[in-house]
Amino acid sequence: MIDIVYLNILVLVYILAVGYLGYKGWRETCNSEDYMVGGRKIHPYVMAMSYGATFISTSAIVGFGGTAGLFGMGLLWLTFLNIFVGIFIAFVVFGKRTRKMGYNLSAMTFPELLARRFESRFIQYFSGLVIFVGMPMYASVVLIGAARFIETTLAIDFNLALMLFSLIIAAYVVIGGLKGVMYTDAFQATIMFVGMAFLLVMTYSHLGGITQAHQALTNLAALVPANLAAMGHLGWTAMPAAGSAWWWTLVSTLVLGVGIGVLAMPQLVVRFMTVKSGRELNRAVLIGGVFILMMTGVAFVVGALSNVYFFERDGVIAIAAAAGNSDSIIPVYINTAMPSWFVYIFMLTLLAAAMSTLSSQFHAQGTAIGRDVYETVVGTRGGRSILITRIGIIIAVVVAVILGYFLPPSIIAPGTAIFFGLCAAAFLPMYTCALFWKRATRAGAIAGLVTGTVVSLFWLVFVHQKEAVPLGIAKMILGRDVLITSMPWPVVDPIVVALPLAFVATVVVSLATKPPESEHLDRCFEGIK
Repeated sequence: MIDIVYLNILVLVYILAVGYLGYKGWRETCNSEDYMVGGRKIHPYVMAMSYGATFISTSAIVGFGGTAGLFGMGLLWLTFLNIFVGIFIAFVVFGKRTRKMGYNLSAMTFPELLARRFESRFIQYFSGLVIFVGMPMYASVVLIGAARFIETTLAIDFNLALMLFSLIIAAYVVIGGLKGVMYTDAFQATIMFVGMAFLLVMTYSHLGGITQAHQALTNLAALVPANLAAMGHLGWTAMPAAGSAWWWTLVSTLVLGVGIGVLAMPQLVVRFMTVKSGRELNRAVLIGGVFILMMTGVAFVVGALSNVYFFERDGVIAIAAAAGNSDSIIPVYINTAMPSWFVYIFMLTLLAAAMSTLSSQFHAQGTAIGRDVYETVVGTRGGRSILITRIGIIIAVVVAVILGYFLPPSIIAPGTAIFFGLCAAAFLPMYTCALFWKRATRAGAIAGLVTGTVVSLFWLVFVHQKEAVPLGIAKMILGRDVLITSMPWPVVDPIVVALPLAFVATVVVSLATKPPESEHLDRCFEGIK
C-alpha cells in the first residue's frame, strides 16, 4: 500500500513537471519559427539533452536492451557508432553547416532545408510524405516499449496503457510546439541519466562485480540455443561467426542501420537549427556523448548480463525467462531483480525516454504534413499551417496507437532499424551533398531521394526475409518467400544496398546535369567555411 502511494506521488510530480514545461513552451511560442525551430535560441544543454532524449527511447532501452539479451555484448559496437557518428560527426561536421545553412535559407524543417538548397518543391513534399508515412512504425514501437513496462510493473492492461500514454504526449506536443518538446526532453533526459546510472550499479552489485559478472556471461556460451548457434551465435561475449546470418543481422541491420541512419533522422537534424551559433554545438558535444554512452551502453550491458541473472535464479537464459519475447527481457529483469522502489523510479525513466522520443516524432510528423506537404502543395506560407500541423500530430498519434495493437512481439529493435535505414537511404546522400558539394544539382538530389526510397522499400518487401515473409507480397507475386534465396542476401539489411545506390545516383546525375547558379549557392553557403 505504501509503495502504491509513493508511486502515485512520483507520477503526479512527474506529470505536473511535464505539464508545466509544456505550458512554458506554449507561453514562449509566438510564431511559426518558435513552434518549429524553438526560435533558434535554445540553450546548448537543452539542445544536447533534447537531441539525446529524442535519439534514445524505450526502443533503445527496452527494445535494443532486450535484443542485447539475445545477441550479447557485440551490440556495443552500436554504442560506439552512436557516439562517434550520432554525436561527434553529427554535431561537429554536419550540425554546424546545417545550422548556418538553415539560417541562411530560413528553413524550419529538414525537408524544407533540402528543398531550399536544391530549389525543389518536389523534394520538400516527397520528403515530408516519406516522414509522415514511414515514421508511424517507429513511433509505435516506442509506444509499445513503454506500454509493455507499464503492463508488467502496474499490472495494467497493455491496450489501456498504450491509449493513456499516447493521450498525455499528444496533449503537450500539440500545444507547446518544439519549445515545449525540447524543455520536457531536457527534463526527461536528466531523469533517464539518473535511472540508468542506478541500474548499472545495481546490476553489477547483484552479479558480484564487473569481472565476475562478465566471466559468468562468457561461461554461458554452451547454453546458446541450437537454432541460434546454427545461425552463427557464439556466445554473449563474442561476436557472431563472420558472414553468418546472425552476424549480418547484428552488423547490417542493428549496428549500421541505426548507427548510420542517425545522421539523417528528421527530428534530430532539426535540433541543429534551434541554437544561435556553432559554438553552442561544440559545447553540446560532451554533454550529448556522455548521455548516449550512459543510455545505450548501460542498456546493452544490462540486457546481455540479464542472462547471468536469470540462469543463476531460474536456470534459464533471458529469452526463455521472457517467454520468447525479447521486448519483455528488460521489463521482466527489472521487475524481478530490482527492489520495488527502483522499479518505480525506472518506470519513470522509461516513461521519460518514451515521451521525449515520441513527442519529437509526433512533432516531426506534424510539421512534415503541415509545413512540408500542405504549404508546399497549396503554395502559401503561414495561414492554416500550424492548424494543419496540429491535426497532423493527432493523426500521427492515432496511427501509432493502432499499429501498437497489431505489431508482433520482438518488434521494437527491428521496427526502429527499419525507419533509421529508410531515412539514411532516402535522405543522407542528398543531405551530405547539400552541405558539402556545391556541384550537386536538383536533378541529382531527386534521383538520390527516389532511388534510396524505392530500393529500400523494394528490398524490405521482396528480399529481406524479416519483413518479406510476414508481408507475403513476394510469396503472392513470385511464389516464394523472397526474391533472392542464396545467402547472405535474405539477411542483408536494405541500407547496405540502398544507401550506396542512392549516393551513386546523386553523384552521377549531378555530374550529368547543369550546375546550380552561383548566386543561389553563395546565399546557401554564406558564412560556411
